[in-house]
Amino acid sequence: MWTYPDARAAVRDGLRLSRAMTFKSAVAGLPLGGGKGVIMLPTGTSAPTGEARRAVLLDFGETVEMLDGAYITAEDVGTSEPDMRTISEVTSHVSGLDVATGGSGDPSPWTALGVEAAIRVACERAFGTPSLEGRSVAVVGVGHVGGPLAELLAEAGAKLILADIDEGRRELADRLGAEWTDPSSALTADVDVLAPCALGGVLNGDTVPQLRCRVIAGAANNQLAAESVGELLAARGILWVPDFVANAGGVVNIAVELEPEGYDTGRAEKRVRAVGDTVRTVLDHAEAVGTTPLAAAMEIAHQRVEDGAAARAAAEKAA
Repeated sequence: MWTYPDARAAVRDGLRLSRAMTFKSAVAGLPLGGGKGVIMLPTGTSAPTGEARRAVLLDFGETVEMLDGAYITAEDVGTSEPDMRTISEVTSHVSGLDVATGGSGDPSPWTALGVEAAIRVACERAFGTPSLEGRSVAVVGVGHVGGPLAELLAEAGAKLILADIDEGRRELADRLGAEWTDPSSALTADVDVLAPCALGGVLNGDTVPQLRCRVIAGAANNQLAAESVGELLAARGILWVPDFVANAGGVVNIAVELEPEGYDTGRAEKRVRAVGDTVRTVLDHAEAVGTTPLAAAMEIAHQRVEDGAAARAAAEKAA
């Protein structure tokens, strides 16, 4: 649920995000495709509340139901676990419901756990050790995912710089003993690791020359303004973990909900921590073929999508 200037912008964002979800699931080895639902808010309006919000969510849920399981929705930017409960009144194709109802709850902490695993592997590659003790990290955006990520990094002994457009989140920085600044300053801070955890497009031709980090791994989707920015980062010696690899923890956790055995926290944690193994596979492949992490991840994703499509076609032919 986000504000867009017009319907075309909302559709473009939905297509970009669904493409990223496809690659995310493929690289993580999940038996899922990729889709994204967008609830468009007109420019100049605030998010609906009360009965108006309920009406919007039920309308969205009815649309999801029309797809008959081809798309399963879950919490994302602008929505919450209570919103998922409302949507579930009109469709069963919703995940991330609270544990009491058999769901796995808010996927955000799981996304944060996967990002932390990605950061550790990237640091191992860049600095020779996965330890985060004393490592300086700037987290840009400390909302549903960035906040839990900051807590994990603090527990691991990292020195933090936190930033968000919402000044109310400064309390987290105070509690963790972190430095607080504005998002623009955090993006170009002199740190070991930059973790973009807000909206996409922050890495572009203007910002990349100003970066002073060695590693970038964060939860934000579509961090690159264009795929060519991956080459700019490589030219500057900055190790960027593709966002759809680093932030797969949430969908990995949700995939456990869909398994025949039902949801299990222990199994989910093991799978989410394996995001680090996926990052290692991507970086190894990039080094082996002499390409960027983005190109390596895309190659793996495309191959798995093609293999999956071929397997499905074969199964349908056999049936």
